[in-house]
Amino acid sequence: MITMGYKKTALITGSGKNIGRAVAMALAADGFDIVTNGSNNRAACEKVSADARSFGVRSQIAMGDVGTADGAADVAAQALSLNGHVDVLVNNAAIRPDTGFLEMTDADWNRVINVNMNAGFWLARACLPGMIERGWGRIINFAGMNAIHGYNGRAPVSVSKHGSWGLIKSLAKEFGGRGITANIVSPGPIRPEQEQTEMAQHIRSMESRVPTGRLGEPDEVAAVVSLLASEKGAFINGQMIQVNGGTET
Repeated sequence: MITMGYKKTALITGSGKNIGRAVAMALAADGFDIVTNGSNNRAACEKVSADARSFGVRSQIAMGDVGTADGAADVAAQALSLNGHVDVLVNNAAIRPDTGFLEMTDADWNRVINVNMNAGFWLARACLPGMIERGWGRIINFAGMNAIHGYNGRAPVSVSKHGSWGLIKSLAKEFGGRGITANIVSPGPIRPEQEQTEMAQHIRSMESRVPTGRLGEPDEVAAVVSLLASEKGAFINGQMIQVNGGTET
């Protein structure tokens, strides 16, 4: 729960579905005002924001493409307009196209790097000044198993997730002394929201590799984010926390 003298705000990118939605609900339950984000499905973000308000917090939507510098700046500006500050930044938005390395164009490569990695840089740059001013902040990125080992046909995904992990380690060292922590969460196979997709089939195919004998739930990932965003998580800094049921990486 929030213990300081002002209402804290959490911005969660890619929060219209799946893990992002679960994180928004968990942080709303913890008492944070919530800013949801999506690039195109406004209806999904509106539903998440409405559900967040049921916890007695404020919530608004910051639609925009965080995969461009201007888009990320606009999303940050919208988020900052709610309470004048963003105290918890959760960089969850990501894309995972499956493209052979030799078939990949410069545009294909740059798009993945921008959404999965550079967005975290752009948004942290926008939110950090306020965190520094108040002496409190949380930056939480997402990795996934692509940050641990490479995947066939997803070279930029692996590169971007490795880069996001490197960014977190650097932020943790540079700003840890100012009351700001930076960590990265790495989910394993998590139950898909929509079963009839190629990605869902891939996730289901991994279930037999999970020692706990099942896929994870979005809420189980969100619980880790809730801890990292809390006062009880203040001494966790610069870490990658895997939520994968013991799946080998």
